Amino acid sequence: MAVGPSRDASAGTDRRAVLGVCALTVAALLVRFVDLGGRVAHWDEGRVGFWILDYVETGQYTYRPIIHGPFFHHVTPFVFDLLGTTDAAMRVVPALLTGLLPLVALLFRQRLDDAEVVSLAFFLGFTPLVVYYGRFMRGDPVVGAFMLVAFALFVRFVDTRLYRYLFTGVAFAALGFTVKENAPVYVLCWLGGLAVYGYLLLFAARRAGERPIRSWLRARRDHVASYDWSSPQRPDGGEGTTGWRASIRQHLDARNPALRALYSLGIVALCSLLFLAIVVLFYAPRGSSGVTIGTTLADPLQFPALVEEATLGSFDAFYDLWGDGGQSEHAYLPYLEHLVGTLGAGALVLSVLAVVGFLSDSVREGGARPLVVVSFLWGLASVFGYPVITDIKAPWAAIHVVVPWTIPAAVGMGTIVRWGRESLAHDDRVGVGLAIAAVLLLCAFPVYVTYDTTFANPQAESNDLVQYAQPAADVHPEMTAIERLAERNEGTDVVLYGDSLVEGDPIYQRPTCAGNKGWFNALPLPWYLERADAQTACAEDLDALDSVESGGEVPVVVSTLEHRAELEQRYPDYTVTVRGMRLWGSEWVFLVDTSRFPEGENPLAGVESSSVSGEDPSGAVNGSGANGGPVGTPPTDGGTASGTTSPTGTATVSGTATSIDTAATSVTQTPTLTVPGTTTVMANAERSPASTRVAAFHYG
Repeated sequence: MAVGPSRDASAGTDRRAVLGVCALTVAALLVRFVDLGGRVAHWDEGRVGFWILDYVETGQYTYRPIIHGPFFHHVTPFVFDLLGTTDAAMRVVPALLTGLLPLVALLFRQRLDDAEVVSLAFFLGFTPLVVYYGRFMRGDPVVGAFMLVAFALFVRFVDTRLYRYLFTGVAFAALGFTVKENAPVYVLCWLGGLAVYGYLLLFAARRAGERPIRSWLRARRDHVASYDWSSPQRPDGGEGTTGWRASIRQHLDARNPALRALYSLGIVALCSLLFLAIVVLFYAPRGSSGVTIGTTLADPLQFPALVEEATLGSFDAFYDLWGDGGQSEHAYLPYLEHLVGTLGAGALVLSVLAVVGFLSDSVREGGARPLVVVSFLWGLASVFGYPVITDIKAPWAAIHVVVPWTIPAAVGMGTIVRWGRESLAHDDRVGVGLAIAAVLLLCAFPVYVTYDTTFANPQAESNDLVQYAQPAADVHPEMTAIERLAERNEGTDVVLYGDSLVEGDPIYQRPTCAGNKGWFNALPLPWYLERADAQTACAEDLDALDSVESGGEVPVVVSTLEHRAELEQRYPDYTVTVRGMRLWGSEWVFLVDTSRFPEGENPLAGVESSSVSGEDPSGAVNGSGANGGPVGTPPTDGGTASGTTSPTGTATVSGTATSIDTAATSVTQTPTLTVPGTTTVMANAERSPASTRVAAFHYG
């Protein structure tokens, strides 16, 4: 593979290309925000959403590595203040950040030609996987966005030598570190890609009989001796900055290596302080007791302890949970297969064009560009690396491959555009027609997939971009009913019933009575209960329910399907709906006293209960799940699960399972798991791209 210059010979971007990028950005923002709250909150969104509301209410925050970085905790409350606590408001930040991503293409305008710049903007704006999870409150798309912007700014700094790009790049990289703990993996991929490219340069030079390192050192010596440091070169060849910054440079003797080294160390120190300041600002604890920002403002002598807690303390907490690799102990090939399958489902065109772009750039006249080589290797390393470090098979992991591959994919699309232009210049009508058809098809296909996965079927089991813990049903009418009844009702508003939604010891998270296992089984319901300020009680059986209702019937009862018959008998006048609260196999029953609504204000009017296959009057579900297990109890990852459903609706599953402790900061392995009826206590699970369904706990 030939390796070429750092810049494309056609550096610079036409005004039409800039307008094209801006138009694509506007379109990407529209796609991100249309019906943003239409999808019911995912299990993970509900969990993080609850903790954000808890921080808003209590003012207390401490880094919890199980829910990743503090970025959403500190930014999302501003959105809630402006727009209210809704599913749409919860997703505004990732939607805005990923919607603006097409503008990043302009930072590469010295490295890519016009067609490639516009193509890059298109892939950043309309790759189906990026669109789907850009409308999802999850750290992966946001850390990917921040780290891509940082990478682009660093490249821009290399091209212009303007320090504003360097400092801004450091700030965005620091923000990436505040979102999720895999941000250092991005830096490692950058360094690895640069190392490989450097090796290729050395290899090519040695084959040509050159000694590049010696030549580089000699060139740097001559450069220091002759370069006018007071007027750094700009991309247009004009003069550098003037004023006090230029004055500082004029007082630096470019021929004195010691002064130049001191100047460089000063820049490194400024970058380090900027990075540290942002990290400490986000990771520092909040509250009125202990070492927090509030107590440190009152007692500045605590500042060193605050910095230590925000940095070393946070790292220790992260390492205690994730550092030993226990969270990601699994077979490698199934996870690799799942990631590749996700790329096929949500980024097929991009993945194919990334390979085409890398290969075509490798044989171009002048050699491969470092930007293309590094970004392709960055994505390739992510393909083989993330199956090692991820704890579950989740589609969002593929985002970390898609983000860097947008660059070589843009080069691949640019190759087709150039072919069309060359055909036009040679009056080759067939070639022009084929090029136009190819570009239209390659643009239309991801747009169609985006519509299908994000708007038409955002919660469907057939959608391979959907993770298992996404409710399959639209429960917004039930959640609206809870909110309206909580406003009107005095006393208990909602009862969680049954030993699946009520299980374990009391927990800090509200409703505390759900228990340290039941609370996670109930997600995303706690998010909706918390934002509605609903008074919630819990009852494991009818005797406990009698005690709860000693002062009168509650307006809403939520349980799992095996309790439907007994609850319908108890509440004959309540409206009953059955909803799938996971992608498959986990049905809940909602009983709502709609008689309490004024005429015309019933949110459940005209709402039909979702169908339940194999339902019988006793509330048990007949049938079998994956590997012969009961419906709603998929096998755990890395093993098999089997069991039977009794007439009382109790299923016993054997296999490997995971349970969470009361502090929700560590996990333990248990050999067996008993699941009441068709309701799985698995807090989260994943699906494979093939027909086999795999389930496992997920708290990260």
